[in-house]
Amino acid sequence: MQVVPVIDLLAGEVVRAVRGERSTYRPIRSALCSGSEPLAVARALLDCTGSSILYIADLDALTGGVPQAGVLSALLAALPATTLWLDGGFRDGAAFAALVRQLGADGDRVAPVFASESLASPQAAREAFVHHPGAILSLDRRGDQVLDPAGCWADASLWPARVIVMTLERVGAFAGPELELVAAIRRRAPGAMLIGAGGIRDAADLDRAAAAGADAWLVASALHDRRLAPHDVSR
Repeated sequence: MQVVPVIDLLAGEVVRAVRGERSTYRPIRSALCSGSEPLAVARALLDCTGSSILYIADLDALTGGVPQAGVLSALLAALPATTLWLDGGFRDGAAFAALVRQLGADGDRVAPVFASESLASPQAAREAFVHHPGAILSLDRRGDQVLDPAGCWADASLWPARVIVMTLERVGAFAGPELELVAAIRRRAPGAMLIGAGGIRDAADLDRAAAAGADAWLVASALHDRRLAPHDVSR
C-alpha cells in the first residue's frame, strides 16, 4: 500500500482538514514539525513517508478564490525530486493549463487532480482527460451524496488510469476507510490505480484498504498525530 501525504493549503498556511467542513479548518498542529508553514510541513511529511509524491488541496482555489501559485512555485523549487498531485478546483483542462503557465518549467512536475465536485460538465471532464493524459480523477462524496455536476460517478468511460475515491465526511475524522465503496469502484475499474482518501486510523486500516482493492491512500491526520509510524508506510 502506497501512502501519499497530503497538505491542505488555505491562505498560505497548512490547515487540518476535518470532514470536508472547510469553514472550520484551522492551522495544522503536528507532532512531526512546528508551525504551519507549507515547506516545513511538506518536508516533514515526505521525510516520514519516504514518498516522492505530495498531494495538495488548494483550498483558496477550491472555494472560488485565486490559486496559490506563489506557494506552489516555492514548494516545487525547494522539492525538486517531488511530484505534486494538485486539486485546484479545476472546472476544466484550460483552468489547469492556465495555472501551469504561471509555474514555469517546474509545472511539468504537477499532475492535475480533476475533482468531480469541480468539473463543470461531462464534456469538460472528457476533454480534460484527453488533453492531460497524466491527470487523476477524484470521485468526491460526502455521506451518501455524490458531488458530481459532470456525471463522473455514473460514467466509468470518463475515468482515467488513476482514480481517487474521496469520502469527505471521513477526512480527518478517524472513522475508518469506506471499504465497501473502494471495493465497488475496484470492480468497475479493475485496471486503474485506485487511491482512497479519508478515514485511515492506523496500519491495520491500510491493510484492510489494500485487501479491498486500493493501491494507495491519501493520508494527513494519521501522520501528523503519529498514528502511523515510518515503518507502517514503507512496507
